[in-house]
Amino acid sequence: MLRFIFSFLGTIFSWITTGLFLMALVIGGIFWMYGRDLPNHEALAQYQPPTISRIYSGEGKIIDEFARERRLYTPPEEIPDLVKHAFISAEDKNFYNHKGYDLRGMVAAALDAAQGGPLRGASTITQQVMKNFLLSSERSAERKIKELILATRLEQSLTKDEILGLYLNEIDLGVRSFGVTAAAQSYFNKSLSELAPEEAAFLAIHPKAPYSYNPAKNYDGALTRRNFVLREMYENGYLTQAEYETAREKPIKTVQTGDYPSYRESLPTRDYFTDEIRRQLSKNFGEEEFFEGGLSIRATIDPEMQTKAAHALQRRLEQLDRGLGIWRGTGKTIDVAALDDGTWETALAQVRVARDVTLDGKWYVGAVNEIGDSAITVMVEDGVGEVSVPREDIKWMRGSFRDNFSRGDVVHLRRMTTGDNGEGDLIRWTLRQVPEVQGAFMAMDVNTGRVIAMQGGFSYQNSVFNRATQATRQPGSSFKPFVYAAALDSGFTPATIIVDAPIEINTPQGVWRPKNASRRFYGPTPLRTGIEQSRNLMTIRLAQEVGMDTVARYAERFGVYDHMGQYLASSLGAEETTVFKMVSAYAMFANGGERVEPTLVDRVQDRFGRTIYRHDQRICEECEVASLDPGVAPKIVSNRERMINAITAYQLTSMMQGVVQRGTAAGKVNLPVPVAGKTGTTNDGKDAWFMGFTSNIVAGCYIGYDTPRAMRGASGGGYCGPVFNEFMQDAVKKYGGGKFKVPPGGHFIKIDRYTGARLNDSASGPNVVAEYFRDGEEPIFGLMYDGGFAMGSDLPLFEGEASGTGEREVQTSGGRTIKVPEKASINSLSSGGLY
Repeated sequence: MLRFIFSFLGTIFSWITTGLFLMALVIGGIFWMYGRDLPNHEALAQYQPPTISRIYSGEGKIIDEFARERRLYTPPEEIPDLVKHAFISAEDKNFYNHKGYDLRGMVAAALDAAQGGPLRGASTITQQVMKNFLLSSERSAERKIKELILATRLEQSLTKDEILGLYLNEIDLGVRSFGVTAAAQSYFNKSLSELAPEEAAFLAIHPKAPYSYNPAKNYDGALTRRNFVLREMYENGYLTQAEYETAREKPIKTVQTGDYPSYRESLPTRDYFTDEIRRQLSKNFGEEEFFEGGLSIRATIDPEMQTKAAHALQRRLEQLDRGLGIWRGTGKTIDVAALDDGTWETALAQVRVARDVTLDGKWYVGAVNEIGDSAITVMVEDGVGEVSVPREDIKWMRGSFRDNFSRGDVVHLRRMTTGDNGEGDLIRWTLRQVPEVQGAFMAMDVNTGRVIAMQGGFSYQNSVFNRATQATRQPGSSFKPFVYAAALDSGFTPATIIVDAPIEINTPQGVWRPKNASRRFYGPTPLRTGIEQSRNLMTIRLAQEVGMDTVARYAERFGVYDHMGQYLASSLGAEETTVFKMVSAYAMFANGGERVEPTLVDRVQDRFGRTIYRHDQRICEECEVASLDPGVAPKIVSNRERMINAITAYQLTSMMQGVVQRGTAAGKVNLPVPVAGKTGTTNDGKDAWFMGFTSNIVAGCYIGYDTPRAMRGASGGGYCGPVFNEFMQDAVKKYGGGKFKVPPGGHFIKIDRYTGARLNDSASGPNVVAEYFRDGEEPIFGLMYDGGFAMGSDLPLFEGEASGTGEREVQTSGGRTIKVPEKASINSLSSGGLY
């Protein structure tokens, strides 16, 4: 009997042993089969998560950030223990004890499922890391086996804290925030070190359901889950009983529930400048690196001057728009039922209109409520409530309130006050509208190419299209300086006489008869007067004389065009370019003829702080010297390419000073320092330009409709001159300015700017100008150029309002009186253009 019992037990033992062996063999085979072609887990040791790229101002303040996933990487050793303990308690309380998988948890999950309970994964933090980084999120036995294999391997490669660091930097925690650092900022506007126990526990409730516990939508569910995590932290010994009880009684306070200000409130609204940085760096570094590379970008922007530029352009565009007397509004409405039931503010918040305008104070958004004969009432968002706008405010527009407004119309309005920028006592609320006419403005340092301000339209939120860099328009007469630069480099002088007379040119489209803006002809005229008064016919003859191939080569070298057509009409600015290119090209006149590359970025650093781009490539020979003598600055050596002769650049600058002093921009630009510039207006006034510069800053403005059409009374000086002048008044105060540097190798000769005749060195008077000529090149006076287009002897030349003799007397400094021809003038201020 005893033998039978032992035999039976032996048989049972053999079966069990065999079964276990076969089971181990099967399990081993399964793990071997699935473990052959798994992803390389060792790559996680060099983990570089997608992180936010941030743009900083020169003062080191964050002005914008870009990311596909909002993540801020924090090294594991810098994550507070409180945060680690919260997530361990919520997700894997045995994290520090297991080898990558929790067998007890897996068995418990299986028993729950067998008893009809919900299916749960029982994944450890290590397994979740494998799933998030190397595997998919599908629920399958195959994925679970692979997860276990990789988790075991990872535990042998990385420390527990390194694994936890991967997890805490990668997970999605809701509100488009990835990783604990970004989530702490998004929910509480705090750093990790500032979090209280209840806040750390709140973050830990999100890994399993990132978008289910937003307290603004599911407060009770979030509170229950948070308190569960707090209890786990207490039971695991991470909180004392007092800390647990105190934290449990705290309500949930977040940015989403309105208890804390959002971190975004401390950032300026996105504008054309930072969006252009995004566009350029995405092209240079690739979109993936820009949006995920954690780049630190130091922008060239001057925030103060950026605001000045925006307001200067906005003010002029609004003046031109209101001058038309037409109310268009926003074109948006809300349901009048929202006004009746009190939900109008929610309805307004869903309307996409510009909310980034601060011209003369913040522009608010409101909905028209009641319309009367003498006033309308508007319900205004941002806690303002109901306001009244009197009939006096709409005197500028045609029609009455009832003609122009309907109940529910969404409108812009601002406070009109006794002070500037909405400060002081309220006078009244005033209606505003985003103009239909648009424009662009840009300013940069003439020596470094650093763009200090860029405004690509009236409002970025109204239209993200950057007209400074993306809108290609005809520059009109503002292109003419490049024709004159080619001529001056080819042996012409400011005193060279060019014939101003009619021209007829046969083209495939018929006979082209270009005209001056004044519709008059002035006969033989010095080069200087041609650019000051923007004479089209002189420019065409000059371009023909120099050769359009030479003019095109200059325009391409200066970067105005990539490939310029060699047509005479192009010498008048018929081909399209951008404000960005024109400002950059004009900077080379201002700095004496050296190439300067425009940039919106000073420096770019990668996530490790290594500089991967630096704009300024000049050599500082003494910057590494320990000390310099008092009053001695380090010597910076320019290694830039010379674009034109320095004397040519100075001659052209001097001639463009005349544009501002007595030419097509006279009376529109008045600065306390020397300034040069050129106006531009195209056919029918479709585009108006002004490009100008001081010794330090170059700036340019363009105004026109996005779909080109005529602008009433448009001229470069009249439309864009005021924008340039308003901005540069402040720019001069901040950046200074002085006389333009006279290059060596030349000498001054006084000439009559009307006739080109040489005058005595002691001559003075409004007609006298000292022109700079190259040494060794004696100017030839009296020689005329007609470009091969002959001038008839019976042309009706305009002689202006001269005296009967056609001459006037000028007294020299020595007391001698000489006679010079009377000045020819034009009837109206105009910049010339395409005719």
